[in-house]
Amino acid sequence: MNYAEALVYLDEHASYEKTGRVESPSLDNISAFMDVMAHPELNYPVIHVTGTNGKGSTTQIISKLLVAHGLHVGTYTSPHLEHLTERISRNGEPISQEAFAECVAAIADAEVLSGVRPTYFEIVTAAAFRHFADEAVDVAVIEVGMLGRWDATNVVRSEVAVITNIALDHMEFAGPTLGHIAYEKVGISKEHSSLVVGDVNPDLDSIWASAPSAKLLKRNEEFDCVDNELAVGGRLLDIRTPRAMYQELMVPLHGQHQGDNASIALVAVEEFFDAQLDIDVVREGLAMVQMPGRFEVLGRQPLVVVDGAHNPAGADVCAQVFFDDFSPEGRRIAVVGQLLGRDPELLLSALRIDEFDLVVCCTAPSPRGMSGEQIAQSARSMGCDEVVVCNTVEEACSRALKDARAEDAVLIAGSLYLVGSARTYLRRNL
Repeated sequence: MNYAEALVYLDEHASYEKTGRVESPSLDNISAFMDVMAHPELNYPVIHVTGTNGKGSTTQIISKLLVAHGLHVGTYTSPHLEHLTERISRNGEPISQEAFAECVAAIADAEVLSGVRPTYFEIVTAAAFRHFADEAVDVAVIEVGMLGRWDATNVVRSEVAVITNIALDHMEFAGPTLGHIAYEKVGISKEHSSLVVGDVNPDLDSIWASAPSAKLLKRNEEFDCVDNELAVGGRLLDIRTPRAMYQELMVPLHGQHQGDNASIALVAVEEFFDAQLDIDVVREGLAMVQMPGRFEVLGRQPLVVVDGAHNPAGADVCAQVFFDDFSPEGRRIAVVGQLLGRDPELLLSALRIDEFDLVVCCTAPSPRGMSGEQIAQSARSMGCDEVVVCNTVEEACSRALKDARAEDAVLIAGSLYLVGSARTYLRRNL
């Protein structure tokens, strides 16, 4: 099987039309595959990360801190921005197309042996587990795809389980309350896990306390980001943990929330090593952090930013960083696109869409992409005066750049499918 054939196999196992709550969720499929594949997921220790927002950034920060300590680190994330191979990496280097095809071929054989038909996500997850075993990584940092308890990644035995925060999202799969969401996410914690929780809602404390874990560490109690200042190119942080006070840490990411993510990541790595960390190594690790598609600045005159703010909580943070931290002086131009299953008015309201001078709407390049016209109707109903609809992401970005002067600011936000396509176009045309 070559890479093109692997992509065909994956596409044959995609179920884009299936949305909504699963009546009988189960890990049986992925467990059956792990049995046939001799359990590659048990060949290395795991730090397992979930949360409504911030889990991608936190996963990357954890990985870079571990690499700075000299470990060989496997990292599994989703979704990808431009290339599927981005999801599976070793020490920051994506899996090769040849290695990915080999892993998928093994899974296709396992499908025949097990008699179980896997989903797209189960195939990619199993490929990551096999690749990390083949590469003999020292540790794997695994990001949950959705929620946690019944996510395909939850066959791992995590040394550290991380929950960044809890907000209302994926309501078609879980809910209706924050408590329901928290219960699903804390399902990644095991009896021997150190459970690191970044959410500070006291109403959820009983859920964390009742979850299986060997140790519970909560933000604002056992650890915190005690100083979080805007700096050139990111944030300057002081972080308190149970073992130390780490001062003057520079994280090259935008937004105050990244200080919280960094504090969660730092505690997770401390728990993994069960020791205080050398501050110089911490600084080295943080300096390596990059988050493509998460408030990523691609241009300066005009300011051009892409951000995968795909839910209201993420959009609220995105707007805060855009308007308050960057405080653009000229016209504000937004390019927006999202997936079906979410109320467009909730996302647009969180983005403060009525504060933009021009709103360009398009359909995200996904079978589940919401039509640009539907998003535009919501924007108009919210008081936006100048709203246009473009057929493609490329046309939307071109229109935004055509209207932008040097002092203006362009924000491209919403679905990561939108951001990935925009990022490809902008890096060729800016």
